[in-house]
Amino acid sequence: MEGRPCPSCGTPNQPDRRFCRRCAAPLKPTAKADPLPWWRTVWPFRRRVRASSGRGVRLLVILAVVLALCAGAVLLLPAGRALFEDTRDKLSDPRPVTPARTRASAEVPGHPAKNTTDGLANRYWGAPAPGASVTYVFAKPFRMVDLLITNGASKAPEEYAREGRALQIDLEVTTQDGERYDKRLALSDKPGSQPFPTGISDVKTVRLVLRSATGLAPGRHLALAEVEFFQRS
Repeated sequence: MEGRPCPSCGTPNQPDRRFCRRCAAPLKPTAKADPLPWWRTVWPFRRRVRASSGRGVRLLVILAVVLALCAGAVLLLPAGRALFEDTRDKLSDPRPVTPARTRASAEVPGHPAKNTTDGLANRYWGAPAPGASVTYVFAKPFRMVDLLITNGASKAPEEYAREGRALQIDLEVTTQDGERYDKRLALSDKPGSQPFPTGISDVKTVRLVLRSATGLAPGRHLALAEVEFFQRS
């Protein structure tokens, strides 16, 4: 009695044979498993398991991955936004913006704080001592990308050191929603404008506090010639 033909070469074989007597191919090949759906090829679903085996573990793993992705998005979002705004600052052409109001905590007669925004570097704000401050209020919020400070009594070298200068200035910026940014600026003791990149959005007021005086002597006071603000175009 002959069994079924070999599925490979068609040669008849005895029913009890497991391999073809001619080509040695399996006579009763094991049925191939159905292909896995695409989602079963992704970890942790790619292993074939018994029903309900490890299902709880997989669900916990999925939940942990989702929570980690959400936490990463929340943590990276501010950094990503800051990088985006900084890139826009670098690609833009800054434009000057003039404060609507200027007020000082103290002024030397003849040298008001408004001299710092008149565009004339040979006039200055005179402050009697360190700790004096000047506050600039803007008509509408803006993105402040740069701050330019001209220290001393003038840009001209021969006039620069005729009064005292602050070698450090505390920068206090308040935004429209009340958030505040504080930074200490270190100034070089030399004539001319000194730039300070800022990159702060929705600026409403800027306050400068004079610190670390040099060049003070009897009959002298602190001088700050010009403060210029630039917004993103």
